[in-house]
Amino acid sequence: MSRVYNFSAGPSMLPEAVLRKASEQMLNYAGTGMSVMEMSHRSADYEAIIQGAEALLRKLMNIPDNYKVLFLQGGASSQFAMIPLNLMKTGKADYVITGQWSKKAAQEAEKYGTVNRVASSADKTFSYIPALDPATFDPEADYFHITYNNTIYGTRYTELPDTGNVPLVADISSNILSEPIDVSKFGMLYAGAQKNMGPAGVTVVIIREDLIGNAKEGTPTMFNYQIHADNGSMYNTPPTYGIYVCKLVLEWLEELGGIDAMHEINIKKAKILYDYLDESAMFRGTVEAKDRSLMNVPFVTDSDELNAKFIKEAKAAGFVNLKGHRSVGGMRASIYNAMPTEGVEKLVAFMKEFEKNN
Repeated sequence: MSRVYNFSAGPSMLPEAVLRKASEQMLNYAGTGMSVMEMSHRSADYEAIIQGAEALLRKLMNIPDNYKVLFLQGGASSQFAMIPLNLMKTGKADYVITGQWSKKAAQEAEKYGTVNRVASSADKTFSYIPALDPATFDPEADYFHITYNNTIYGTRYTELPDTGNVPLVADISSNILSEPIDVSKFGMLYAGAQKNMGPAGVTVVIIREDLIGNAKEGTPTMFNYQIHADNGSMYNTPPTYGIYVCKLVLEWLEELGGIDAMHEINIKKAKILYDYLDESAMFRGTVEAKDRSLMNVPFVTDSDELNAKFIKEAKAAGFVNLKGHRSVGGMRASIYNAMPTEGVEKLVAFMKEFEKNN
């Protein structure tokens, strides 16, 4: 069968060029006579892969030398515990609640210290980024946590909070590599790879060196950033094949022109879809315009029956995984880096035809 346009929020589509290259190298990587899946993580061949992936990520994101790059496991959800275990020296942290993931992160952090919820957008089903009042920030907090892009609800920060000397920590799972990020403004960034960077199973942590080495007593060895930093992300067997595919994605992105070039493409893709939603008499976006994500676009009709019909007919036409999260309903199109502009254009054409017929 032909490839579909996969609008899944994650695991999500990968660039076709990356899948083809991985396929070509599946049985024999670089003349080794074996697949990367079969390769010892202690071999020189694999060390070149993981070191190459880190070097490319540092180059593309312009990561300063005083930050460590770690390739971990356990998804962003494990970071919800690792962050307070490693960063909560005095036992206090600030969290902004903009969706399910920031809510879960705050709940996990409360197991290890006091969480100050400085703001929330729960009152309107997380359809906006709340205005932040610095007077509500705790100047003695160990860190300040945000979810940069909210996958479920389709919101993103367009202006970062000024947290002064308090390290800013951000979950960038659904917008990593999609837009320029000034790493130096953060104490730590973390991301599950399965949305914009590679297959599920890899978690990337970018952390300032001075924040490493303060783990709470009793922190499990595998949850201590110092252990992973000291061992080059290979204290245990890392997700070797996933990191290899991440490296292929990074190579693809570099060939495309880097993050700045990708950002321009993403702006164009999002504009095509949002412009139609703004003019449509049937479909409407669910997010306040000023906070709209470039990666995740939730939308609805005024009828659950019509929503279900649209999702069914879209799937039959080759547009899959458009069903919205159960907490929002309706539809959601995740248009990550790997989604070609053509895919968004064809989706909008299908939506126009559906609107005309219904």
